[in-house]
Amino acid sequence: MLVAAVPWARHHAGHTRYFDDQVAWLAVQTSKTAVTRLMRIAWRTVGAIITRVVADIDATVDRLEGLRRIGIDEISYKKGQRYITVVVDHDTRRLVWAAPGRDRATVGAFFDSLGPERSALLTHVSADGADWIGYVVGKRAPQAIRCADAFHVVAWATEALDVVRRQALANARALARAEGKGRPGRPRKDGTQASGPRPGHERTRALQRARYALWKNPENLTSAQQTKLAWVATTDPELHRAYLLKEGVRTMFALGHSDGPDAGIEAMDRWLAWAARSRIPTFVELGRKIRRHRPQIEAAIREDLSNALVESTNTKIRVLTRVAFGFHSAEAVIALAMLSLGGYRPELPGRT
Repeated sequence: MLVAAVPWARHHAGHTRYFDDQVAWLAVQTSKTAVTRLMRIAWRTVGAIITRVVADIDATVDRLEGLRRIGIDEISYKKGQRYITVVVDHDTRRLVWAAPGRDRATVGAFFDSLGPERSALLTHVSADGADWIGYVVGKRAPQAIRCADAFHVVAWATEALDVVRRQALANARALARAEGKGRPGRPRKDGTQASGPRPGHERTRALQRARYALWKNPENLTSAQQTKLAWVATTDPELHRAYLLKEGVRTMFALGHSDGPDAGIEAMDRWLAWAARSRIPTFVELGRKIRRHRPQIEAAIREDLSNALVESTNTKIRVLTRVAFGFHSAEAVIALAMLSLGGYRPELPGRT
């Protein structure tokens, strides 16, 4: 048997280049159903085709050329703790690299692809506080300024606030259970017993309904949510203090953006002192965590650089993963993401 390369088909392909290119264009521009019904192929076949098309593009372009400021993050693409690590170029706003995994070896693979000479040219790297990213960046690109992601730092504060809220809710539920064992209420006219005031039950419901008011930014609160916050301030000083501490973390990034880095860093110093004397265990621990990551957080404030672009890219990839449901491998999901977000979308054949 003789195997020969032909100019009108890719290696190991069961379709012509023209067909592959049209499927790749449709995969980026239309829905999964439209691609499969119009081209009369299985969705898994689409995954194989776009993988071939992306490999062709990667053979002709260098996505890693000229990188200076990058963002690194991970995204779950499948149930069962299946992750993809992604790298985005802050300057071109493109997805430049992705691979399955979420560990030091995965980040190391990116730097292997980049090479030591180009790694030495990196000036800024934004990421969350994950050690598996920070460790490798520190080893492979020690000259780069590492910036903590403001979104993740504020998320740490929101998680600490929610711990305080859940404890307040648990206390309210305990009070409600105790009320159920108390004396009966006054009799009704029909002779049945009416329950008296039940502050534990009322407080439980109020705390449950105050969750989003505590989470949201003050400028986005509705009038009803502002009323709930006022109720929290009156009835639970510790929970309200935790809310103010959460807002304090957000404020230090906002000040750094609007009033300059010195204002943001001074706000961080005040916040750390406040957290240390707050006597709220979760925020005392959060203060220690922020101190451990202070160089990266200061850099984020000074450089006004965050992982917002990476988070936006991740949101788009989540949409693509729902579309890509049915692909056999992470490589096919990555190929669809690179085709859509990598800056080299295929042209519609015959229209150029």
